[in-house]
Amino acid sequence: MGILRRCPVPWLPLHKQEQYRERYKALKPSWQPATEVYESLVAGYLGPEAKVLDVGCGRGGVLERLHPKAALSAGIDVDIPSLREHRAPAVKRVAAKAEDIPFANESFDLVICSWVLEHLREPEAAFREIGRVLKPGGHFVFLTPNALHPIPLLNRLSPGRLQRVLVPGFYGRAEEDTFSVVYRANAERDIERFARKAGMERVSLHYIEDPTYIAINDFFFRLGILMERFIPSRCKVHLVGDYIKSHPGNRPG
Repeated sequence: MGILRRCPVPWLPLHKQEQYRERYKALKPSWQPATEVYESLVAGYLGPEAKVLDVGCGRGGVLERLHPKAALSAGIDVDIPSLREHRAPAVKRVAAKAEDIPFANESFDLVICSWVLEHLREPEAAFREIGRVLKPGGHFVFLTPNALHPIPLLNRLSPGRLQRVLVPGFYGRAEEDTFSVVYRANAERDIERFARKAGMERVSLHYIEDPTYIAINDFFFRLGILMERFIPSRCKVHLVGDYIKSHPGNRPG
């Protein structure tokens, strides 16, 4: 474990993972990585009059590339350094929690978040706030790990120890950029419950495999492909969801 923490070179840098993803696409042409599915959904709801909020915006994300397509782009995050270092200065940034969004009711046509739901300690409050700031007919699109996949399951059983070892060692992420995970809104049943209470209903929920999650070399890439054959569809590693805020009088019961 100590060796992994001190490892100066990540075992699975992003460019290497992307190379394995291209190899997997060649083997399975119908497959799309979760990030591509997520970005495609987000892009589909943007337009010259669209107002979009990125919850947990970090230093960039999809709005770094897509914000010119929207009339207004905003982001919130609790991490001040990330807000200061955001790579799209045109995005309006505010220090705030998902559970207390500092915008008026029905301010946005689209709310997005990637790699955020797994960190929420009060997901019901966060979903309620997202529903509040969405306009009727507006969409909430998210990308998050699936709590039913073996890796998040192991992380939950090891009170975060697996995350503290794997994230710095595999991906080379700095300690200050590694946040604890609780997976309280990372299974279909929980997401559905929180969304309905917030006045939203499902448009789509994609379960997406990714054997490159452990692909530190060719052996582990092949092992990841083999594992995917035995993992049930609803336990695939990533979830990409699209939920719509119902119009008044047509709220889910």
